[in-house]
Amino acid sequence: MDWAYAMATGSGSGAGGAAGGGGLVGALVPLILMFLVFYFLLIRPQQKKARQHKEFLDNLKRGDEVITSGGLHGKITGLTDQVVTMEIADKVRVKVQRSNIACMKPKSVNDKSE
Repeated sequence: MDWAYAMATGSGSGAGGAAGGGGLVGALVPLILMFLVFYFLLIRPQQKKARQHKEFLDNLKRGDEVITSGGLHGKITGLTDQVVTMEIADKVRVKVQRSNIACMKPKSVNDKSE
């Protein structure tokens, strides 16, 4: 009986209410810190990489040797806003979405077919 009375008076006092509010702020601090860690370690680098890839796609031009995300190697022979025409072998051309171009073909890649 004394225990129930002590809880009732502790939570009803002004000091107990302030401590409860401080507990809420104390509980939010770790959540805010976790969000900041996720932002700086995951979200921000991903946005930077996406921005660089968009700039890469905007700077494509005829004659560039590229690799698609599907693994096709070829030379760009035509460009539109959305479609890239690539020559993957003599007189063999394919059209791929511009967004599927993964990277430039490295100079160190040696093709046996050439």
